[in-house]
Amino acid sequence: MISPHPDGWSTGMHIGFIVPHADIGPEAEAQTLLAGQATVHGGRVHFAAMRAGGEMDDKIAHQPVTDFTQPPHIDEAVAALAQSPLHAIALAFTSSSYKHGADAERALLDRLAPHARGIPLNTTCTAATAALRTLAAKTVAIYNPPWFDEGLNELGATYFTAAGFAVGHRSAVELPSRQLAITPEGLHDYVTRTVGDEDAIFVAGNGQRAIGAIEALERTIGRPVLTANQVLTWKSLTDAGRDLHAPAYGRLLTRHT
Repeated sequence: MISPHPDGWSTGMHIGFIVPHADIGPEAEAQTLLAGQATVHGGRVHFAAMRAGGEMDDKIAHQPVTDFTQPPHIDEAVAALAQSPLHAIALAFTSSSYKHGADAERALLDRLAPHARGIPLNTTCTAATAALRTLAAKTVAIYNPPWFDEGLNELGATYFTAAGFAVGHRSAVELPSRQLAITPEGLHDYVTRTVGDEDAIFVAGNGQRAIGAIEALERTIGRPVLTANQVLTWKSLTDAGRDLHAPAYGRLLTRHT
C-alpha cells in the first residue's frame, strides 16, 4: 500500500536559492515559510568573508561582497541550478545589492538570465522593492545585520531612496555579530526600541535570523515587517504564479494576488 504521507514531490513548485557557501539561514527560513507549498534547492557560491562554521569578522570587508557576484562562479551556480526543473531562482545576498546599487543589479540579472533558461531570477532587494510597493509603503526603516558597517548601511539607504522610498531609520542591529547569536527576542527588542514612524520595516541580511520576530514585531509596532528571506521567498513563488500564504510570518503573506 502506498504511504499517504507527503514526500515533497507533490508540491509541484520548486525554488532555487543561491547562497554564500557557509550560510544556512536563507534555505532554513525559506523552507519554513513555504511549509510544504514548495521545495527549496540550494546552490552555493564561495564568499571570501566567511569561514568554516559560518564565522565572519565583526564587520565584513567590502571587496568580498563585490567579488561574490563577479563571473564566473555565480554564473556557474545559476546555470547548474537551472538544469533542474525549477520555477524561480533567488539570489540570497543583501549586501551585494547594496554594494552595486539598482542599476548594476539589473545588469547582473541581465547577465545571468541566459544561464537561467527562462527561469525567473530575483535578488533580495528587487524582492524587497516589490514587497514595499505591494504594501503601498512610502517610507521604510532598514535594520541591517550587525556585520554590516556604516558604509553598507548608507549604501542600503541609497538603494531604497533610488527606488523611490523615503528611508528613515537605518542601522546595523546592536546584537552579537555572529549569525547563530541573533535571536528573535533580541531583534524584537532592538527594533521596538529604535523604530520611528516609517510605513514599513525591512530587516535586511539573508544571514540574519529574522522571520521568527515578524509576528511579534507587527503586533507591537502595528506596521508591516519585511525580512530578507521572507520577501525573496514571496517574490519567487509569486513569479512562479502562486501565492505564498503564511499569515504567521507577516502581513505580506496574508495577501493574495
